Amino acid sequence: MNTHPAREFCLKCLVTLLVILSCIAVSFIYLSFNPLALFTKQAMSDVAIYTARFFPPDLSPLFLKKVWDGVLQTLAISALATLLAAIASLFLALPAAGQFGHAPKVMTRFLLNFLRSVPELVWAVLMVLAVGLGPFAGTLALCLHTIGVLGRLFGETLENHPQESTEALKLAGASKAQAFIYGALPGVFSQFLSYSLYRWEMNIRMATILGFVGAGGLGQILYYELSLLHEPQASTVIMAMLILVIGVDMVSNQLRRVQMHSLG
Repeated sequence: MNTHPAREFCLKCLVTLLVILSCIAVSFIYLSFNPLALFTKQAMSDVAIYTARFFPPDLSPLFLKKVWDGVLQTLAISALATLLAAIASLFLALPAAGQFGHAPKVMTRFLLNFLRSVPELVWAVLMVLAVGLGPFAGTLALCLHTIGVLGRLFGETLENHPQESTEALKLAGASKAQAFIYGALPGVFSQFLSYSLYRWEMNIRMATILGFVGAGGLGQILYYELSLLHEPQASTVIMAMLILVIGVDMVSNQLRRVQMHSLG
């Protein structure tokens, strides 16, 4: 009697595995995906020839200054967009968590779903049309998408947080804002900070991509140099992007360690 459930469970596992493998096989066939094509003699030769054109990178002082300006612009775009989005998400998290009733919760979550369902590149194109080329458009595009992401994460974190301290403050005569600031916020602040830092890391990468549609930063320099077939200059920009991402990752990890240490 004890062997039947085990057989049934194994049968379900086998069927699930076969379905997954079938979907993978159909995907390979539908996409005409052949990984071996990457390792043909002609493909490897073409890749090697094209990659060689990126070296040596352009390290002239004039171009390095241009790249440095792009690095600062990319950092400013991502940092400002993340900061503004985190502040806006903090306010939207309250109705998204149901603090003001069911109807505001539904409307706020619909807004957040809409903001994050539109890709950053689409927001960038719309913002470029609205305010013109440049970092302002990139900042707005990243900010709008990040509000949708952080607002949902903040709202769910707040909704799942125990409400005893908040309710106790309300019973003691505190307003909803005071109950949130002194009751719920200290308990969820560490998660809010972690989510914000993680989004900042993602926005650094996305800020470089938004430059391809004229939203400023390193991406715009890279697009310009690649369009003119200036591979050595493009190589310098790519190296700057790599160094920037590594640096931001190190700073973010350090901030998380400081946060964990302060929490004991």
